[in-house]
Amino acid sequence: MVPDAGVLTPVDPNSRIMPTGHPSPEFRAQLRRIPSLRNAVSVASIYIQTIGIVAAALYLHHPLVYAIAFLLMGRAHAQSLALMHESVHRLLFRRRRINDFVGRWLLGYPCFVNTDGYRHVHMAHHREEFGPNEPDIPLYANYPVTRASFWRKIRRDALGRTGVRLLREQFAALFAGPSPSRTSQVRILVVQAIILAVVSVAAHPLVYVVLWLLPYLTVWRVMNRLRSIAEHGGLRADDDRRVTTHSVRQHLLPSFFFVPFNLGWHIAHHADPGVPFRSLPTFHRELRRSGFVSEAYEYPNYRALWRTLRAG
Repeated sequence: MVPDAGVLTPVDPNSRIMPTGHPSPEFRAQLRRIPSLRNAVSVASIYIQTIGIVAAALYLHHPLVYAIAFLLMGRAHAQSLALMHESVHRLLFRRRRINDFVGRWLLGYPCFVNTDGYRHVHMAHHREEFGPNEPDIPLYANYPVTRASFWRKIRRDALGRTGVRLLREQFAALFAGPSPSRTSQVRILVVQAIILAVVSVAAHPLVYVVLWLLPYLTVWRVMNRLRSIAEHGGLRADDDRRVTTHSVRQHLLPSFFFVPFNLGWHIAHHADPGVPFRSLPTFHRELRRSGFVSEAYEYPNYRALWRTLRAG
């Protein structure tokens, strides 16, 4: 699935993009502005949407509404972790202390993620995709796979087997002696206990299980796999980011459901990981104008890419 050399066209020397795909210094300064107030509204919107979905499901009390709410709560995890990812790059708020506090306590810990541990491995991912310290290779290695293998992976995720295994491995740190990882896992448990207590007082403990824990273990795991393989599946290590990272044209439905907050503009993100999410579409348009991203290189939609990934 590595792109043919013919689709890796040279960059227009008159563009604002350098041959490596990095923006020129002037363009980069424009792209790197962090709108802290707008990002605060985005964080608040996740909480408003999440509470609204749960309240609507309980009020309408209909099986179809609960099913829709279950799926949308998987999206709530995707939203929270997309902005947590932004905080890991220290692009969510201009002030570092606010950025890290929100990333940990309001976005990462509610979704069972050790934000500091994730930052450590994620920076290794950006330093060298497919390198010796690459943490995510088990998720997207060995593609393309057979159709049967592809659907086996999706079934494991959808049934919660992957999520339960990873959560069990994650909380094993609680019994491994004092460490930063253990401290973070304790914090995650404290936040989950707070969420459980609030939900129990407002409704019922089962609401936490059915509309928070289970969507994380199932719906979000499917979303995470589909997104991850669409980012790097079937590629290899290289200095050219177009050989390590896919580019997929973005459409409304996937942007709404599983790649929120411009998470799908992944080639732009890897070309310069210091560009905030709100600037990624602008950056991507310039990558296309410059020739760094060509029509032949970019997949028209996620379905086309997933079909290729399961054609082994």
